[in-house]
Amino acid sequence: MPRLSLPFAAITLTLAQIMAMPQVKAAASAPGMLSDRVCTAVDKPVDEKGFVAIGGIEQWVQVKGASCANPVIVLIHGGPGNPETPYTDNLYKDWQRDFTLVQWDQRGAGMTYGRNRPAEDEPLRVERLRDDGIEVARWAAKRFGRRQVILMGSSWGSVLGVNMVKASPESFCAYISTSQWVNRHGQRGSYDAVLALARAAGDQDSVAKLEALGLPPWTNPRNPGILRRVLRKYEALSTDPAPKSWWTPAPEYTTAKYEADYTDGEDYSWLQFVGWKGDGISAHIDLYQLGPGFDLPFYMIQGEQDLLTMPDTTKRYFDSISAPRKAYVPVPRAGHDLNPPMLAAQYKILKENVGMCR
Repeated sequence: MPRLSLPFAAITLTLAQIMAMPQVKAAASAPGMLSDRVCTAVDKPVDEKGFVAIGGIEQWVQVKGASCANPVIVLIHGGPGNPETPYTDNLYKDWQRDFTLVQWDQRGAGMTYGRNRPAEDEPLRVERLRDDGIEVARWAAKRFGRRQVILMGSSWGSVLGVNMVKASPESFCAYISTSQWVNRHGQRGSYDAVLALARAAGDQDSVAKLEALGLPPWTNPRNPGILRRVLRKYEALSTDPAPKSWWTPAPEYTTAKYEADYTDGEDYSWLQFVGWKGDGISAHIDLYQLGPGFDLPFYMIQGEQDLLTMPDTTKRYFDSISAPRKAYVPVPRAGHDLNPPMLAAQYKILKENVGMCR
């Protein structure tokens, strides 16, 4: 520690005066580490964002709720590489009256990517992300004096969700899945379904794009993205659109640095997911291999117009599992991505089935 050059008599500032200094204010407002101080007060709201030591690195966690005493939901974002933290109030403002929402930018995504930029050849592993997620859940339980938390995962997040509840069922009182990804074999069903729709519509442009891809699985990392764009086009014809206002980020997520980190993290995570030769994370996902037994309630919410994780694929997996309680909830006018009918179905399940999680 460097020695002070000021005379001792000059060092007479009070703590309040020090904290009032502009440079100290700036440092204090910079993103730091979140507190792990226990909060259970009914009249204590929480609105925090910052870093938590998870998996040996500092990872971004955002917490919002009207009362520390409310049940805690840990939301796992999809992508991989697509955090929902910038849009929390737009999507979940009404939920915050009844639940404390904990969101986490996964390793390789968003704020966590910006804090811990990995080498391009540093691999993402389901097992590493699973263990990170369990640490986040345990941190959240401790922070709010809980034995267990509610876990919610969508799309890629549903893969982590299943892995997390299988590895640490004692940490969770229920698992709610949306757009459940089961394995890569569903990609062939998506391809066949949307190609049939494009042919029936006389959409020669989409037909040409799909036929040029050939049948999946593929080795070109661009091909899943091309398929996804056509899937979205046809889902939009039979689903209710999400309001554009949902995707307006909160101010702290509009800096040039964050936007660059988000984009770079999305690119990194996506390539890790598909692989340069079709050999990424997605090639090795098969939830059937984890076994059919679950030690907690399992709720699966499925958009009826989902062309990516299709209803026949998710229902087949759902029928194969056993759980103390389980329910399969089809949602009309909903596809793979979040929209008003899907959000309403999620909230209904929470309020009617797991709102008393302690």
